[in-house]
Amino acid sequence: MRNESRKWVTHQAWVEGKWERDVVLAIGADGTWASVLPNASAAQQAGATRLDGPVLPGVVNAHSHVLQRMRAGLTERRGVASQVAQERRTHAAQRVTPAQLEAVAGQLYAELLLGGYTHVCEFLFLHAEAAAEPLQMAQALARAARGVGIGLTLLPALASAGHSGPAPVAELLAVVEAINRQTAAAVRVPAVSREASSAGAVLVGAGVGLGGLDTADRSAMQALTAAARKTGLPVHIHIAEQPSAVDDCLARTGQRPIEWLLAHADVDARWNLVHATHASPAEIGAVRSAGAAIVVCPSSAANLGRGVFDLPAFAAVGGNWSIGSDRHVARSWPEELRLLEYTYRLQRHARNVAAEAAGRESCAAVLFDAVVAGGQAATGQRVGPIQVGRRADFLVLDAASNALLGLPADHHLDALLFSSPSARFRDVFVAGARVVREGRLVGPQNDTALAVRIGEAFVPVMQAQHVRPAQAVAVPRPA
Repeated sequence: MRNESRKWVTHQAWVEGKWERDVVLAIGADGTWASVLPNASAAQQAGATRLDGPVLPGVVNAHSHVLQRMRAGLTERRGVASQVAQERRTHAAQRVTPAQLEAVAGQLYAELLLGGYTHVCEFLFLHAEAAAEPLQMAQALARAARGVGIGLTLLPALASAGHSGPAPVAELLAVVEAINRQTAAAVRVPAVSREASSAGAVLVGAGVGLGGLDTADRSAMQALTAAARKTGLPVHIHIAEQPSAVDDCLARTGQRPIEWLLAHADVDARWNLVHATHASPAEIGAVRSAGAAIVVCPSSAANLGRGVFDLPAFAAVGGNWSIGSDRHVARSWPEELRLLEYTYRLQRHARNVAAEAAGRESCAAVLFDAVVAGGQAATGQRVGPIQVGRRADFLVLDAASNALLGLPADHHLDALLFSSPSARFRDVFVAGARVVREGRLVGPQNDTALAVRIGEAFVPVMQAQHVRPAQAVAVPRPA
């Protein structure tokens, strides 16, 4: 807000992997951390505004398909064939207009903020039959993110064979360049933070997306790799999500998907391998050696019954990873991390699997620190822990919530992950600007404005999903 404090104090903040006491947090005019001072004296706290709860760094949602939010709850009946689901996906992607996309994204991004995410990486498939040009769709997503105040990395993506067919590599790179030139350059600070400098922390940027290995041949892959290396952009690729994808790649190339990728692309720390569910032990080690990251989507994988990535093995060798909500059947990071850990406990008949793999005491700390650190690789931006120079994205817990009542302060993160079925955050800040206050949106698309948009735009778009493609009424294309 215009008169928001730039200097805060909290009795408890998660800094450098542990709870620190009496922490003074100063935010620069550029929306990044100017100073972080634990164990501050009364004199050092003078002039700071007190935050009403423990403070955590924000979390990046590293994999989102916004249109999947339109189908959450519609594919949970026995007999809903994958063909019908594919029809709905293709139908929605090809027919949705920028205004409809903005309505759905605005609702989703508000839900993600309330669930503790401060940045989202959004796949934007390039469909030849889409109702609008890719840049129009990208701008709609940027407006939605700007409206609620969440950070956004747009990932224009070559579509896999299951979609309308691969778009040319040149087109993909042109879209990425246009987004970074026309959209991101104008969105460097939150719209809710008018006092911040125009040279502030970048909130909207672009990277490169690949729907799968079948979207590009070897030369195209090398061209994309070279472009990413030259520009420093993050690269995200769906890979090894299903056993059939592994079998197909073996039949076609004689190599497993990740094995082929590492052999034919210059994979480095800019690369984010989404899912990698059926990676072999050798591939897991090779990904770590290359410095690439894995994006794990626990609720989506569970919803689809796709399997479980061997995260304990990857974490044990120091692999970098992040989480994404993908299909958006869950929209908060505590739920994703809880499901992830419980899956491994059920598999292995053991407790505290993540802590055991990392050789640390707290399972919650291991999981949380990993996803916070993994945000920079996913976004290509200076997000992550509460450290000087990083974007000031942070969350304030509700100290009076049932999950935290009576617990020692050192166990608050454990309780948030494993004893808060409906965890919500009291306040959320992005680039130093408060976008959620006492559980309510306070950006341009505040709770009142969002309620109006839900009735006027979001609900009609959702209701249209109840109609099978053959029955649907045509959506007018833009003139």
